[in-house]
Formats: sequence, C-alpha cells, structure tokens
Amino acid sequence: MIAIIDYGVGNLRSVQKAFERLGYDAQIVTEQRELIRAHGIVVPGVGAFGDAMHALESSGFVEDLVQSAQAGKPILGICLGMQLLFAKSEEYGEHNGLALLEGVVTRLPNDHVKVPHVGWNQLHRQRQHPVLEGFEEGENVYFVHSYAVVPEQPEVVIATSEHGRVFPAIVGKDHVLGMQFHPEKSGRVGLTMLANFARLCQ
Repeated sequence: MIAIIDYGVGNLRSVQKAFERLGYDAQIVTEQRELIRAHGIVVPGVGAFGDAMHALESSGFVEDLVQSAQAGKPILGICLGMQLLFAKSEEYGEHNGLALLEGVVTRLPNDHVKVPHVGWNQLHRQRQHPVLEGFEEGENVYFVHSYAVVPEQPEVVIATSEHGRVFPAIVGKDHVLGMQFHPEKSGRVGLTMLANFARLCQ
C-alpha cells in the first residue's frame, strides 16, 4: 500500500486516482499508525511552506516521516511536498522543513518571466535514476509554483527545468524523492514516473 498523507494541504484525491489508474493500492491516511503498513509514502502539498509545515506538525506526521526515511521506506514529495523535504524555506520569512535533504527553498526570479510558474515545461535529465525509466529527454510536465529548491548537494538533482533560472524539477537521495511538478496532472509522462516510484515501493 502507498500512503498519501492527509494533513489538510494538497489535492489528495487526484494523486490517489493516478495510482489507482496504474493498478496500485494508494490510500489517503490521516493517522501516523497507518504509515507502519505502507510500503511507500507520498507527501502532497499546495500553498505556503510555513502553513504546510505547521499543518504537518499539528497532524503528528513529522517524526514518522523522519523515521520512515531513516528506515529506508520510499518517500515522494510532490510540488510543495518536495520543498518540505528540504531544511529551510524563505517563503514569507524563514521556516524549517523536514531536513530529509539539505538545501533552501527560494523564490523564482520574476525579472523576465511571470511568477508563479504555471503550465507545461521541459524536463532535462541530469543523471540516471529508476524514476526516469521510460522518460524521453525534453518531455513536458505540468508546474504550478513560485518557489524552487537550491540543494546544498548538487548530486541530489535528477532532472531540471527552467523558468527565470534553472531549478531542480526532480531530486532524490537514497529512498527520498521529490518532484516539483504535478505528475498526476502531467499525462503519460507523469503517470510513468508515478509507476516507477510505485515499483520502488515493492
């Protein structure tokens, strides 16, 4: 079972439906104890970083997510959920994240482009990873965000995109993965990547 964490932030049902369409058991969970039987965890998220971290802390999931990562259980952060995996964010002040990955979340520059970055954009592979199996270089995925991560360790970057600056679109270290775009809204390419993540959970 893949657990999709419900902490009051994010479009959970669309992510669940995407996994179900692929034939995987994905369940929306509201209690920490439900993570024990999960083979993988999805952290969705939309909105502001600080509000989302507060909601995650209030829900009681933070310690369980850290323990799950330490135990090697696959974790996927989607959109804001990817940003929460990192140590800090500069969105509306400075906020601490889960610190499963080292780095900071900063605002995209709006000198020559519109922010938020909304719409389809190309992905560019930076290194091989099982989550990219079946991916063709330059294929498009769907983004909705104003902030992006600046990782301390460049080697965590799996794929990049560009809007105002080049930014990490997929990151990964050990069993912790993040996608800045919405795979559940990215057609065949996004579904393929969700299927690849689901296989990592088996």
